[in-house]
Amino acid sequence: MSISSNIGYEKKGIPASFYKVGISLFVVGLVIVVFGYFSNPVRSAFNNVVLLMLLVSVGVGSLFLIAVEYLAGAVWSTPFRRIFEFLASTVLILPLVFIPIYFNMHNIFHWMHQTEVVKDTVLSSKSGYLNQPFFLIRWVIYYVIWSAFYFLFTGNSKKQDNTGDQSYTRKNVRIAAAFIPIFALTISFAAIDMIMSLEPHWFSTIFGVYYFSGTVLTALSAGTFLVVYLSKKGYLFNGINQDHYYSFGALLFAFINFWAYIAFSQYLLIWYGNLPEETSWYLHRWHGTWIYFSIFLLIVHFLIPYAFLLSQPAKMNPKRLN
Repeated sequence: MSISSNIGYEKKGIPASFYKVGISLFVVGLVIVVFGYFSNPVRSAFNNVVLLMLLVSVGVGSLFLIAVEYLAGAVWSTPFRRIFEFLASTVLILPLVFIPIYFNMHNIFHWMHQTEVVKDTVLSSKSGYLNQPFFLIRWVIYYVIWSAFYFLFTGNSKKQDNTGDQSYTRKNVRIAAAFIPIFALTISFAAIDMIMSLEPHWFSTIFGVYYFSGTVLTALSAGTFLVVYLSKKGYLFNGINQDHYYSFGALLFAFINFWAYIAFSQYLLIWYGNLPEETSWYLHRWHGTWIYFSIFLLIVHFLIPYAFLLSQPAKMNPKRLN
């Protein structure tokens, strides 16, 4: 009897409607992006930065979760590994999203203007790091590293599926051990380069961890949504139960709290220090229409999911997770 028979799994092809919906959404999104660049290219370029870092969170965050699973020797999450491997493939399309940013770098980054740099002592002191050639080199390095680990993880995983050889798991454990410290460095510097340098006079020593917490939460959320949806549609094996859902719910709840903790820690330290070069970041986001976005983030990103996942039964409820 095959393994598929033992676990009650029947392989199904993806319906044609999935492809049609996907292509339709892609075309609509592409039209909106093109229209945006014609109507307001500067604002659209900033939107591209947000999109790029969102895709980094999904792709690289999924790689991190795959690596943690191998290192922890987790068994419960093995049936869902393919989902996170699929999400990790997002890293391969990052150059396409980076292209519009490349052609609008001088509109996005203030430190790209040399005439402003020479007049500003803060920007001049950072020019050895914040300059266009080095910036591009770093992002090429990030992309090569993330893509290489993606191919290593998924390549060994597919070979194990085809051969049943458990040695590929041990290989991926060693690869995961190498990936974790590299992930910590690349994800932190990517956040500093693409987000924190938008306000080059401001800095935060905890910003890399802040982005990391959001990255893992994003990847977990995307993976949990797919797990619940595919399970409901019968694309996963029948052995999925409340224990699996609880594991996802507990992880989501943990990283919701971790994200809030890091965000509040950053705010508390800056508020206590009361240094002008640090407080400016919060002052800009607490004036005008930005205050509504700040409050919206606090409520939607923390308070609502915290309340929805607080109880133990909620963590096992697929409707709450979805």
